[in-house]
Amino acid sequence: MGLNFSGSHTQIVGDRQIQLDASIVTIGAFDGVHRGHQTLIRRAVAEARSTGVACVVWTFDPAPKVFFGRAAPLSTLTDKIARLARLGPDYIVVACFNKTYCTRSPEDFITDLSRLSPLTVHVGDDFRFGCRQAGDVTLLGQHFNVALADPVLCDGGQVVSSTRIRGLRADGHLAQAKDLQGALGFDALLAGRLMADDTRFKEETHV
Repeated sequence: MGLNFSGSHTQIVGDRQIQLDASIVTIGAFDGVHRGHQTLIRRAVAEARSTGVACVVWTFDPAPKVFFGRAAPLSTLTDKIARLARLGPDYIVVACFNKTYCTRSPEDFITDLSRLSPLTVHVGDDFRFGCRQAGDVTLLGQHFNVALADPVLCDGGQVVSSTRIRGLRADGHLAQAKDLQGALGFDALLAGRLMADDTRFKEETHV
């Protein structure tokens, strides 16, 4: 069973807790849920609404770069889920990224994804998956209909990315970093419910 919060229709589930007859899926670390992430997710939500199936956002906790010590997190899991839920998906799948998960093969991930019966999988063109990032969008496209998102650019022409936001924060450009993250509101009710029940949330999703 997943968690469902008042004020939002979005259900939060672990990666082994869901099976669907049809869906539209988008996958990513979504650290910070910045403007690029928001564009990708909104496209997935729009397609799901137009086709009458569920929209699933598949994410990881912690983000792979954070797990491997290559970056500091831009947001807590609570913040990320609250921001993702504001975009309107039906489900948020939280996969526990740990020592076991990161050794799984690309084929294992494809098997997990198949349980959602995705009509389309929305990802960025640099999306990688499986042990040592052996899986890419070409392999994903051999199993599913894949829609690749074009990069979202800021006013200066640079790609909006979690890495760029980290750099801006480190250099003290907090206003610019906030702008790239977008004005997506923080759902205080949802966040409060998550924080108050954080132990149960971890137990239910990290299986």
